[in-house]
Amino acid sequence: MADDDDEHLKEVTEKLKQGLEVKDRRYRLKVYKQVFLGTDAVNFFLAEKYATNIADAVALGSELMAAGVFQHCLRDHPFKNEPLFYRFVDQDIFHGGVPVTEDGKDSSWADLLAPQQSGASQHDARSLQASLPQEVVLQYDQGQKQCFLSPLDSHNVKLLDNVHPSQWTNPDTADKYNLVVIGAGAGGLVTAAGAAGVGARVAIVEEHLMGGDCLNVGCVPSKALIRCARAAHEARTAGQFGVEVDNVRVNFGRVMERMRELRAKMSANDSAKRFASMGVDVYQGHATFTSKHSIQVAEHNLNFATAVIASGGTARIPAIPGLKVVPYLTNATIFNLTELPARFGVIGAGPIGLELAQCMARFGSKVTVFAKSGEILGKEDRDAAAVLYKQLQADGVEFRMKARYHMVQSGGPDGQEIHVQLLGLHKDQAKETIIVDALLVATGRSPNVSGLGLDAAGVQYSAKDGIKVSDQLQTSNGSIYAVGDCCTAYKFTHVADFMARMVVRNALFFAKGKMSAMLIPWTTFTQPEVAHVGLYQDDLTAKGIKFDTYTRHLKDVDRAMLDGETDGFVRILCKAGTDCILGATVVAADAGNIISEISLAIETNTGLSAIAAVIHPYPTQAEAIRQCGDQYNKTRLSPLIKSMLRKVIAVQS
Repeated sequence: MADDDDEHLKEVTEKLKQGLEVKDRRYRLKVYKQVFLGTDAVNFFLAEKYATNIADAVALGSELMAAGVFQHCLRDHPFKNEPLFYRFVDQDIFHGGVPVTEDGKDSSWADLLAPQQSGASQHDARSLQASLPQEVVLQYDQGQKQCFLSPLDSHNVKLLDNVHPSQWTNPDTADKYNLVVIGAGAGGLVTAAGAAGVGARVAIVEEHLMGGDCLNVGCVPSKALIRCARAAHEARTAGQFGVEVDNVRVNFGRVMERMRELRAKMSANDSAKRFASMGVDVYQGHATFTSKHSIQVAEHNLNFATAVIASGGTARIPAIPGLKVVPYLTNATIFNLTELPARFGVIGAGPIGLELAQCMARFGSKVTVFAKSGEILGKEDRDAAAVLYKQLQADGVEFRMKARYHMVQSGGPDGQEIHVQLLGLHKDQAKETIIVDALLVATGRSPNVSGLGLDAAGVQYSAKDGIKVSDQLQTSNGSIYAVGDCCTAYKFTHVADFMARMVVRNALFFAKGKMSAMLIPWTTFTQPEVAHVGLYQDDLTAKGIKFDTYTRHLKDVDRAMLDGETDGFVRILCKAGTDCILGATVVAADAGNIISEISLAIETNTGLSAIAAVIHPYPTQAEAIRQCGDQYNKTRLSPLIKSMLRKVIAVQS
């Protein structure tokens, strides 16, 4: 009986394919490839006597849909007697993929690496450092560099299988795309997913690793290390809580393996396979504009109505004599380490440099930070920077402030040391040489703009500032937009995310979203964390805006006292004489989460007095925000109001 049913469905399917008009159809501004109408299918079932009424015809269509014969073009609707677009599954578009092995599995980097690793012990395999395919390169200020990922253990192989699959076959190129995205970092992926989700024909091009810096060499791996460093610190300082922990030892190899394991697990969300399954055409290769409406990727020519550049950025390398000759580290290579450097140097005293300096010190390295200026976190509230500076010194981090570099060179008996030679602060002071075993350069980011053919596309840019965009993120070519590190000074993953959301609305639906309207919080994930949103005191002073300051120190907050985390504060700036919040800084163990309450208040025009009226659970460190609100409310008690209140009380007595 089941066989008869299957044969009947096959017969209906073949007749349906022959009898329906399958073609490209337009709905509003979008063209949907090779689709048919639900109403046409219902009429066909009735005309061919496969159904006697509309209800039976819809039921038959639903049965065919459940059997996988066809699907709604956006996978949004069941089968209906409506002019909705449906597509036969075997006519579905190929969005890119990998070949299948004889045992039915997707091909893997492990298949290619197996010959290299055969005969090698497990310990030998840890030292292998194989490159990606020869054509996969990154653009740096100092030229093209081969990209390496090490060690090639099972975790990194899994990462590569997700974000740069071996033997990837590029898609069947569409005649024209609604949207082509260059770069598959945070901004590019959000753009592609958002546009594909509303029915646009989308292509994304990535020559390196999907997921970009955040997944591979930024937010994800660094925060994994920070958590381990915090665990080491908590173990060493547990005595203050009556918990005795002797001989705390950090297994750095396991710390790094844990990071690689978690990174690989999280990479599935940014994988080429996942985005292809979402209907995005995924291309591996280098993208170059060949005109104002076309992009070349290998042998593929991608014509587009709109393009988005999300090419990201790379580490900026300062012009220090000898630096380019020594094997320095950047965020792109530090996460390849498998052994803890005994002596670790950091050039740069910004967020990235300080986060990793604290980590390495807590793991056991002797850490020296070189700061060109006389301060750390130059953009942040000076009191916030002072709290962090004190903690870093307690962690054993040494600083060389106002560093003047003479040169950097290799040294030591085997040439494996790095010697950082500093000039004295005054002419009569002798040079100082700091010897380290590894040197991290963390002096900011440069936009990736070279080699993209931007001139051919009519896109204005500079090597220093990146792509020039309007407030609506439109480039000098009205059909091309840009998001993320390649075009903004706010080089954060969450900013790239929201820029991408704005671009989808602006580019495809004629919205008028503005970058200047974004409220952007950020956090330096040291311990304590330093978080900020809105304007700083210096900003307000420069703009001539009068303001009031409300500060609650954690030493006066019960939960912070109980947690032993009293170094820090919540500081809220309000327009003078009002509760309108203009900016805030939080220094606390969990400042990155605490700042969100203030961000929401600013975004929704909620005043500080309203926050004071919100019941906060006791005891929490976030109570410090409400207590700042209490401070504001006390300022409203003028002598006149106090006098009136006393009279009211007197009448009742």
